[in-house]
Amino acid sequence: MIRSARVAAATTPYPQGYMSKANAVPPAAPSGSQRPAFDVAAPLQFVLNGKAGNSDTDATQEAIRSALDAAGRTGRIWLAGPGELERVARDATAQAQREHCAVVAVGGDGTINTVAQLAHTTGCPMGVIPEGTFNFFAREHGAPTEIADALPWLLAGRPEPVQASAINERLFLVNASLGVYPELLEDRERWQARFGRSRVISLGAAAGTLLRAQAPLRLRVAWEAKQRELRTLTLFVGNNRLQLEKLGLGDADATEDKAAHLTAVILKPIGSMAMVGLMLRGAMGQLGDADGVDHFPCEELVIRPASALGRRTVKVAFDGEVAWMRAPIVIRVLPEPLWLLKTPSASRDL
Repeated sequence: MIRSARVAAATTPYPQGYMSKANAVPPAAPSGSQRPAFDVAAPLQFVLNGKAGNSDTDATQEAIRSALDAAGRTGRIWLAGPGELERVARDATAQAQREHCAVVAVGGDGTINTVAQLAHTTGCPMGVIPEGTFNFFAREHGAPTEIADALPWLLAGRPEPVQASAINERLFLVNASLGVYPELLEDRERWQARFGRSRVISLGAAAGTLLRAQAPLRLRVAWEAKQRELRTLTLFVGNNRLQLEKLGLGDADATEDKAAHLTAVILKPIGSMAMVGLMLRGAMGQLGDADGVDHFPCEELVIRPASALGRRTVKVAFDGEVAWMRAPIVIRVLPEPLWLLKTPSASRDL
């Protein structure tokens, strides 16, 4: 059995069976890193953002229904309209907690991040069906990027712990950044709104942003009893090994059992021609050897404007979202994992 629920506008009654935010407070997360309860027979709660990417919402819902029927499983689709994603995800997560199942994010980085924030806070198991442009988080953990393959993979999964990080306590799974990278994301949204969503459009927007004159940030950065004052075009912090390896910034000795850490990447102020060379190195996965790039591992990073008269708020980006946050900016690995539905032997798509 599968039910589909679309949230009505705030001025109209909720559909029958829809849980309001007031009565959908999720239970507390389990203590320590205790594996959460997961009932395979319980209905999965799918959160589908109707505005995510260029996906055909009706086709996605039908694919979910067909996969559940074929596997003899049950579920419910929570369809979020514009501005409703966080509220719908909260209610779906609460329902998953009550039924000891999982909440499943269907969409791109924004949808996955919103659901992950709630799933991590409550200790609820979470699944992903990727429909974004690059899908680094899903691919890092072995999820197929085609929905026909992703659904059987999801249904065979069980909750496994994966690393989650935060920027000023806002969870992120792929990366967080300051400087030119948030500007790049805003430019990308404008390009995609005009020309459509694809990797080519995203890369074109990135090139346009990086080649445009940018004012460097002056920052004071502290980590592991070290402190450094620097001028940088962007400070990028990666939580996703696959993305870092694609850029040539991965740790060759990294294993799943290695202590949790982030990778901080500093882009030094450089001219336009040097930037072209840097972009080519990035495309070839060779940023780690570039003169204009510095990088180092850390578990926590504290960032402040270097000037005493520096602005109190800083534009940041995390998992494709852009926001203003109050300094100091604290980026850290969270002590509690996110419980992701995956097969233990899942390999990354490199």
